[in-house]
Amino acid sequence: MAGVVERMARAGHPPLDALSPDEAKRAYEKGAGVLEVPKPPLARVEDFAIPARDGAALPARLYAPSAGRLPLLLYFHGGGFTVGSIATHDTLCRVLAAQSGCAVASVDYRLAPAHRFPTAVHDAWDAVQFIAGQGGSTLGLDTARLAFGGDSAGGTLAAVCAILARDAGLPVALQLLFYPGTGAWADTDSYRRFADGPVLTRRLVDWFFAQYIDDAQREDWRFAPLLADDVEGVAPAWIGLAECDPVVDEGIAYADKLRLAGVPVDLEIYRGVIHEFLKMGRAVPEALSAQADAARALQSALLHP
Repeated sequence: MAGVVERMARAGHPPLDALSPDEAKRAYEKGAGVLEVPKPPLARVEDFAIPARDGAALPARLYAPSAGRLPLLLYFHGGGFTVGSIATHDTLCRVLAAQSGCAVASVDYRLAPAHRFPTAVHDAWDAVQFIAGQGGSTLGLDTARLAFGGDSAGGTLAAVCAILARDAGLPVALQLLFYPGTGAWADTDSYRRFADGPVLTRRLVDWFFAQYIDDAQREDWRFAPLLADDVEGVAPAWIGLAECDPVVDEGIAYADKLRLAGVPVDLEIYRGVIHEFLKMGRAVPEALSAQADAARALQSALLHP
């Protein structure tokens, strides 16, 4: 991990918070696949669209390792609600599908600053409702066996959707959360310890949130699920965290909150790695471990409950 960080520093790319949002999106897209494993081949990869409540069509991509009515992981990519896309998380979604034996649907929710809070939350929940309601007939999947997942900001959206699904009476087998943001103010000890990164810095987090949300809205639980009044009865959780990451304390706190409410939680903290390590499988062995652990959790929740 240290070697990767050193090479990134030597490359001398400006941090995303030194760029305009459009430049940051392009820079993130350009660098996203550099340390990824090769894309595993799958039986079925197809693009489709999900209707949002305001009439917009949200791009989505389905990954299926085999034919038939497979159970489904609905996946939300990371990127601080400002960068990232289906393309930046294509390899990861392929790996999760290939290793778990489940289908994965990746959603391009709309990004800040053009679409500020709560648009991403609305898009994520609209995707859930579409998949749960029409995924069986439209995509040929078994949407009675459903999981939500995401990394970073996408992990936040998955956690929020798990609470909304509980409230709507929609059964969800698992919430699969990679280093999710769950707090309102980026004020934990780990934010102080890793304020200068590597990769995810306090300045970058502040920049992402400035694009996405007004300070007056930051204690809305749909931004900070750690502030949700009640998480009793939400889906069981698999939570994978990076030890050297500003958001690690928030992830641990959310795992504790779920456990205190009686929700089954499997918490894994991968030692010596940083935020975004999950997509560095070519260089960081812990990324391969985390991908395999997550795929096993999916398999046991969706295929062997």
